[in-house]
Amino acid sequence: MSEYSIWVMEYAYVTQCAVSSVIYGAHNQGIRKLPYCYVVIKSRDRIAMVDVGYNDKEYGHYISSKFGVENWHSPESVLAPCGIRPEDVDDIFITHAHFDHMGNIESFPNAVFHIQERELTKWIWAMSLPDRLRYMMVATDPSDVLRVADLARQGRLRLIDGDKRNVIPGIDLHGAPDTHTYGSQWVHVRNDMQAESSDSWVLAGDLVYVYENIEGTGTDKMYIPVGLGLGSTTNLVLTTEDMMKAVDYEVKRLIPVHEEKLKEVFPSRITSSGLRISEICLASGQKSIVS
Repeated sequence: MSEYSIWVMEYAYVTQCAVSSVIYGAHNQGIRKLPYCYVVIKSRDRIAMVDVGYNDKEYGHYISSKFGVENWHSPESVLAPCGIRPEDVDDIFITHAHFDHMGNIESFPNAVFHIQERELTKWIWAMSLPDRLRYMMVATDPSDVLRVADLARQGRLRLIDGDKRNVIPGIDLHGAPDTHTYGSQWVHVRNDMQAESSDSWVLAGDLVYVYENIEGTGTDKMYIPVGLGLGSTTNLVLTTEDMMKAVDYEVKRLIPVHEEKLKEVFPSRITSSGLRISEICLASGQKSIVS
């Protein structure tokens, strides 16, 4: 029996994203759509999310305009098909601190946030550097980092050091230092609640953008790291191996949240707002929200 339903909820998108930004070394290979999404993980008595998107105002709006983001919608409207409100969310797992993943903290007033300690401290370090090194902050809103620190004051911040099992029942967090960012993490859902799960799902954050990062391109079947990484491409490839091992090398169970092709792999629908919902799995007794 599955404990959690998992949905990937698109809240905005970029229609002209360079392929080279999602697949390392794919220069002069055109553009593609890049959905901006977060993930809802819902059981009978608990609601969690992976990442929170961004708030389309102030510096968040500036960065999104720079990246060409379109059709942004608030969590209230995006989450409505799940039958939940932002204030209903209990736990949020932040995969990393880029604006499109951590820029909407204020919309979730009752949630406890879980983030790698290294991710927080290294962004503070990056913020302290001279302007000539500000490339490292290209996709990060300094105000978001300050909001995370304020969560500690509110008693709603949990800092993770590496791997942590059963952060909530059946869900483990795994650190991926010096990969896409300084302290990225990935989420492992053991949906049957077993220590050695036969019903595992991995939510990869930006450690994997698209299926080509897992399966390679053409006939050359190998891991190819994402195009944007502040850390090591070696670490990205090795982390992909760790994630694939967690799902017994079943590609379908490693979820690249930015992947437009999710709609070809999982039951999906487009809402009246023009945004996609992909239904990864359903808890026992949960009705589909895409059929």
